[in-house]
Amino acid sequence: MAKLRDELKKRQPFASPEQEAMLNILRTGDQFENRFGRLFREYGLTSSQYNVLRILRGDGKPLPSLEIADRMIQVVPAITGLIDRLEKQNLVKRRRCEEDRRVVYVEITSKALGILKKLDGPLMKLHEQLLGHMSRRDLQQLIRLLEKARQPLVEGSPG
Repeated sequence: MAKLRDELKKRQPFASPEQEAMLNILRTGDQFENRFGRLFREYGLTSSQYNVLRILRGDGKPLPSLEIADRMIQVVPAITGLIDRLEKQNLVKRRRCEEDRRVVYVEITSKALGILKKLDGPLMKLHEQLLGHMSRRDLQQLIRLLEKARQPLVEGSPG
C-alpha cells in the first residue's frame, strides 16, 4: 500500500501525526473529487450542480435557496450563481414566496430528474470502485473517524 510520504516524494517525516492525517484526508478527497468531477461532466454537470439537484430530489419539494446552501456537501460562496446556471440549463425553476417576496424557492425539473436517474447507476458503481475494497467494518470505522474529526467544527470550536 502506498504511503503518502512516498506518493509526495517527501524526504523528511511529517511534522506531526495531525499533519500527516490532514494531508492524507486532503489528498484522498482531491483524488475522489477528480473522479466524481469526470463522471458529472459526462452528464453536463459540475459537482456543485449535482449536489443541488441531489438535495432537491431528496427532499421532494421546492426549497429556499438558502436552505439548499446549508445542505451542500461542499460550501459554495455564490449559491445564486450556481442556481442561475442550473436554471439556464432548464434543470431548476425559481419562484418567489407569496408571503415573503425575499424568499426564492427552487424546484427541480423533470429534465434534471431524468439526468439524475441516468446518473444513479454509474455513480453507485463509482462509489464501489473507490471504496468497495474496504470491508463494512472498515467503512463504518472510517465514517466514525471522519465524523469525529469534524466534531470540533460542528461544535463551533476551531475555525
